[in-house]
This record gives sequence, C-alpha cells and structure tokens, in this order.
Amino acid sequence: MSVSAEGSDEIVARLPVSVLTGFLGSGKTTLLSHLIRQPGLERLACVINEFGEVGLDHLLVEAVSGDTVVLDSGCICCSVRSDLVDTLCSLFMRRLRGEIPEFDRVVIETTGLADPAPVLHTLMSNPLVAARFRLDGVITTVDAVHGGAQFEHYPESVKQAAVADRLVVTKSDLVSPATGAALLARLRALNPGALIVIAQQGQVSPKALFDAGLYNPETKSLEVGRWLNEAAYNDGLGPDHACGGDCDHHDDHNHPHGHGHERGISSFCLLVDEPMPWQRVLDFVDALIGSHGERVLRLKALLNVAESPVPVVIHGVQHLFHPPVPLETWPDADRRSKLVLITRDLERSVVETLPIRLTQTPTRYSIL
Repeated sequence: MSVSAEGSDEIVARLPVSVLTGFLGSGKTTLLSHLIRQPGLERLACVINEFGEVGLDHLLVEAVSGDTVVLDSGCICCSVRSDLVDTLCSLFMRRLRGEIPEFDRVVIETTGLADPAPVLHTLMSNPLVAARFRLDGVITTVDAVHGGAQFEHYPESVKQAAVADRLVVTKSDLVSPATGAALLARLRALNPGALIVIAQQGQVSPKALFDAGLYNPETKSLEVGRWLNEAAYNDGLGPDHACGGDCDHHDDHNHPHGHGHERGISSFCLLVDEPMPWQRVLDFVDALIGSHGERVLRLKALLNVAESPVPVVIHGVQHLFHPPVPLETWPDADRRSKLVLITRDLERSVVETLPIRLTQTPTRYSIL
C-alpha cells in the first residue's frame, strides 16, 4: 500500500462509478432499464455487455458509433469493447472532445457469473482509469425467489452479495413473507454494512443506490461515518464490549460477535484504542494481504495515525488498496481506529493474531 495520500479535492474531481452486479436472472438488466428512464439521470453513462439485453429499442435516438448510443432520456449506453480500460478511457475522451453528451456518473453492469473484484481492481489500480474515475459503490441484485438456493450452490453469488454497498432484493412479491424475511436475515448476516433495498417490480429510487462512497455530493464533503457504517456490526453488545484472545466464542459460528459464515464469508469490525504509527499500519496491511490477500474481500478503515492530527481512511479490495485519504477532521468524539473487514475463509481471530499487530500493548481488539 502506498504511503502517498489523496486529498478530498482529488477524489471529488473524478467521476463516480457504480458497479452493478448480481447472479444470473437476479434482475440487473431490469433494474438498469428502469434507471435509464428516470428523471435526474439524464447525465448517466452505462457500460453494458450487449445492447439487446437492456431493451433500448424504443429509447434509441442516435448511434454515436458502433458501440455507443444516446437515448432520448439523455443517457449514454456503451457496450464493453475488448477491454474495460479501453471502454472507460474512450468514453471519457469522447466526452472531453464533445463527441457525446456530458455525463457525470457511470454504471458498469457485470455479467451474471462475474466476480466483481476484477472490475473493482481496474477502477482502483489502472492509472488511466483511476485518474478520471472513482469507485462510488457496488450494487448487487439478489433474487428473492432463487437467491437462497443460489447461495447454497454458487459461490459467485455469495461473493457478489458480500462485497456490496447496496443490496437490491428483486421479485419479493413472488415469495411468502417468511421466505422473504429469511433471505433478508441471511443478507444482514452476510453483509451487515450494506443498505438493503426492496425493489418493487424492478423499480428502485436512484437515491437509494448511488452516492454510497466516501464522498457525499449533497454536502460536498467526505462522510466516513455513512461510508464505514460500523454501527451495523453492533449486535446489541454495546461499544465497550471487548472480545480479546481469551473469548470462548471464537469458534462458535452462531455467536453475536461476528457475522456471516455463509460459504465461509465473515464480516466484522475491529476497534483499536491507541494511536498507531503509520509504519505499523503499513506493516500490518502488508502482512494481511501478503498472507491472506485473496481472502480479504473488502477492508474499510478509519485510522488514528500517530503522525497525523487528522484521521486517515483506507479502502482495499483483496490485495489492492486505494491511496490513503486524510480527512479534514474527525467525524465525532470517538478517536478509536475502526477496521471493517469482509473475508472469505478467514476468521477474525486469525486477523487479530497476525505476526504484525496493530498495537504493541496487550491487544484490545473489540467487536462493535
């Protein structure tokens, strides 16, 4: 992870990108078709796999090129070329040259069997893309009828839901209240930090889906509390509950200190009381991703760094991390570092006992 930090102005200047994912038949295309018809989204660019899948026929106004069309709503739809990097850079340059209408937001729809991680890696690590775009959030559609069975048989569907910032439950009108409630409970356990939205006949308010990232365009500020959402990991234990190495519930998958264990997925929040030297943070992250990088699906953290008067935010997807972001001020009076992790086949106790620890004193990692 790089030591160089990003300022808030650098983040704001880039265009927000939402990644729309979800298993086969879960309603991604229906949701996208609804979004491109919504007032207020005239400056939306959609990167899709095939035009025919989205049903654009009666909306098509102009074919800008073989892979880009402008809709009567004002939205732009672009099919993926040979490479996502080429597609995004081409969109940006054509926007800059005035060849296509201005757009201020992008939605990338993945295929139903896709692991969203490579798309996230492209947004985070490719220098051409990262200089122009920023990841706003991951939107995952979950089929209320078949979602439970898909979780059992297809690990891709579990990972898609685990890394989401927004979970959109579709077809809920086709299941019984008990079945719907059971699916919601599984989703909350799998990914407690994600906002769950119930689609009504494939329709969702855009406000519920977008602006899930660190930057809030309404307040023109970086809002770490909304983005980190560590309060979602509180299972009624209270903020002072300590879960140290002698906790006798580490191996109990039903205890309330952690979440998940859907096909090996765990989600938890670690708190560290004391300020940490930046080098120790770097060493900890290097140890974590060096030993378990593929198992760390996402990591979000607000850090109290000893050398910094303001908190520092980091965000990682598996082995790749955004440059750290210093905030202008603390979001509240709590000065503890907070690390939210979603992992696969990696228990919290393993993270707590890495050879490189975040604290030199006897560790007081807590679970919210």
